[in-house]
Amino acid sequence: MDAVEPEPSAAAVIFGDRLEVARSFTAALADQGERRGLIGPLELPRLWTRHILNSAVAAPLFPAGAEVGDVGSGAGLPGLVLAIARPDVRWVLIEPMERRVAWLTEQVQEHRLDNVEVVRARGEDWKRGPVLDAVTARAVSAFRTLVPLTAPLVRDGGELVFLKGASAEREIDAAEKVIRKFRLTQVRVEPAGEGLITEPTRVLRAVVR
Repeated sequence: MDAVEPEPSAAAVIFGDRLEVARSFTAALADQGERRGLIGPLELPRLWTRHILNSAVAAPLFPAGAEVGDVGSGAGLPGLVLAIARPDVRWVLIEPMERRVAWLTEQVQEHRLDNVEVVRARGEDWKRGPVLDAVTARAVSAFRTLVPLTAPLVRDGGELVFLKGASAEREIDAAEKVIRKFRLTQVRVEPAGEGLITEPTRVLRAVVR
C-alpha cells in the first residue's frame, strides 16, 4: 500500500480550529477508502492535496446559516469536508449508493457532525422541491448534465457551486442551451485557494433564477 501523503501546512490555515476533525476524517478515509470502494488505489499519496484541501478551499463560498446540498457525495468529497470546515452551514449529502450512504452516516456519527443530514437518493429523485440555498458537486459529471439534476433543488436566487477541473470554461460553452433553459445567471469560473494550495480549485458558479 502506498504511504498516505503527509499533512500539508496549509491544512491548519484552511481548517483552523476544525483541523483535528479534518485529520480524523482523512485518516479514516485513508484507512478504509480503497477497501470500501470510495477512492482509487493511487489516491493515498495525494489524499490531502487532491481531495481534502481541494474540497475545503471552497468553504468560504457558502453563507453562514445556509442549507446546502451535495449531490453525489460519494466518499464525502466535498460535502463532508465542507461540513467539517463550516459547522455554521447545514449540509444535505445526497448519495444513491447504499455502501457510500453507510460510510457517510458512520462518519457523521463518529465525528458528531450535527450540521449534516445524509439522504439516500439521486439528485433527480429529490422530493422537497427548490428549498436549498445552494448545491455543490465534485467530479460527478459535466456541467450541462449536472444542471438539470441540481438546479431544481435550489431556491430562486440560490447558487450552483461545482468543483471542477481544467475543462471548466469549456463546460460552460458546451452548456449554453441548458444555461438558458434553467435561467442561470452570473455563470463563471473562479479560483479557490489561491496562495494556500499549489493548484487552486476551479469553482464553476451560477445563480438560479
